[in-house]
Amino acid sequence: MSATANGRLDGVDPDRLPRHIAVIMDGNGRWAERQQLPRIEGHRMGVASVRRIVEESARLGIEQLTLYCLSSENWKRPQQELDFLMHLLEQYMIEERRTLMENEIQVQVIGRRDGIPAQTWEQMDTTIRMSAKNQKTRLCLAINYGGRAEIVDAVQLLAKQVQAGELMPAEITEDRISGALYTAQMPEPDLLIRTAGEMRISNFLLWQISYAELWITQKCWPEFMEEDLHQAIETFVHRERRFGGLSIESK
Repeated sequence: MSATANGRLDGVDPDRLPRHIAVIMDGNGRWAERQQLPRIEGHRMGVASVRRIVEESARLGIEQLTLYCLSSENWKRPQQELDFLMHLLEQYMIEERRTLMENEIQVQVIGRRDGIPAQTWEQMDTTIRMSAKNQKTRLCLAINYGGRAEIVDAVQLLAKQVQAGELMPAEITEDRISGALYTAQMPEPDLLIRTAGEMRISNFLLWQISYAELWITQKCWPEFMEEDLHQAIETFVHRERRFGGLSIESK
């Protein structure tokens, strides 16, 4: 499958495209090791994949792309690797501003701020402010993010509202919980992509992906190309999403 000049995919009804694609970008280090390179080179090449997929998502008209950049568990990695990741993040936020603005991409970040260097947040906040009015595609970066931590933070927020008399326990619904998550006001993911062949969701958007379609590739993230995104989308549009109901044939 290929994209046409107007950004559409051949044979795909634009109305059937996923509104929100989430990606677990796995395998940077493994890719580097296979190339007999330092692990940090895998992360550097991973940034090139981010650039490709962000721009292609905007061309296709995907409403939101959420990328799992740094999990709350990744702090266990060597400090040198973590420092390099922070450097890459700062560099991306500075160097990609022109492209983000030209493609009308709005940047948002979800996750806890703890542990992220102040200068990294400064660059992220600048890009978030600059792109706030862009309307074409939302790029959501999950940084120092964990799905369980997100739910804990949401529960604590609701508990404080109950304690203050602003909310009754019986009023805590699924919608209330969704509204207390980092992703409030964002559509739930329709398609979850994971690279490097791992068959798990790794504490990513645990509440939000209840009905997301999963697509796994053996390719490591630095190898992930526009054609792979197209293939994932093609698979998605041919699946029947029942959301717990019956298919038409079963009724």
